[in-house]
Amino acid sequence: MKRSQFLLALASLSIVGGSFFMKTNFSSTSEPKIITDTSRYKKIRNQLWSDNDQVKHFPNDIPTDAKDVRIAYSPEFFQIRLKQPPNKIEKLLSQYRSIAKQKYRGGNTNNHINQPNGVPTTFFYTSDSPTESFPATYEILVLNTDDKGRPGFKWNHGDSYGVAINSSASEIIYWSEKW
Repeated sequence: MKRSQFLLALASLSIVGGSFFMKTNFSSTSEPKIITDTSRYKKIRNQLWSDNDQVKHFPNDIPTDAKDVRIAYSPEFFQIRLKQPPNKIEKLLSQYRSIAKQKYRGGNTNNHINQPNGVPTTFFYTSDSPTESFPATYEILVLNTDDKGRPGFKWNHGDSYGVAINSSASEIIYWSEKW
């Protein structure tokens, strides 16, 4: 009887240890991987996020004058960061400011949702550093949100999308989130 208890305990420990090993070494939900291979953009946008109105504001193709393109994505979020000429960025800023439903300066989704009448936005997945927040030089423009939570669990599920623009760096980040 003692031997069978020992074997059962050993098997249980092996399952727990194996699960931990698998999760920590093969999980796809760890920090997002930054992609700089621009040839992958079309596939991500048109196949992986194809049935989603949340990416209709993303460019169909990466603009030919775009520089320093960085892409991060998962089934829950999609973000593309790129630099463009200052006159284009100012035009995009004007266009998106006029249709934005919410506007924030810097921060991240946790900061934004906790403000009066705040809504979820995004984290800075395509940052050059491990920071999750946008610096104050970014204007986060929320184009739409959809609260799919239930009473007592506001924003438990939902989606949001928009752009973050840093005029001084001549940079735009297109983002979309769903949870």
